[in-house]
Amino acid sequence: MAESMKQLLGRRIKEIRNKRGLTQEKLAELVEINTPNISYIENGKFYPSYETFVGLLNALEIEPRELFAFDSIAKTPEDLKAEMMAAFDKDEKLLRLIYKIYRAITV
Repeated sequence: MAESMKQLLGRRIKEIRNKRGLTQEKLAELVEINTPNISYIENGKFYPSYETFVGLLNALEIEPRELFAFDSIAKTPEDLKAEMMAAFDKDEKLLRLIYKIYRAITV
């Protein structure tokens, strides 16, 4: 079953929070809400209120469009593999470039 908008938004907030090295407690403090509310939002149980939404944007130092960039988290690993394989089939240069990057980071 596809994830709901609340779930996608929550996953995206959690993803950005983690990239920023913030705990739920610290984010809640910056947004001036209770820690359980951050958990409820991240778990897709609640939408943030307008005030909380603005607080999240400020605390995470992001633009609204960044919060709704769901492409990478909405696709399953199988979807990502299929998309990449199709791209590689169409473009040998891309395949070779990605292979070079892969070798550089795995050696």
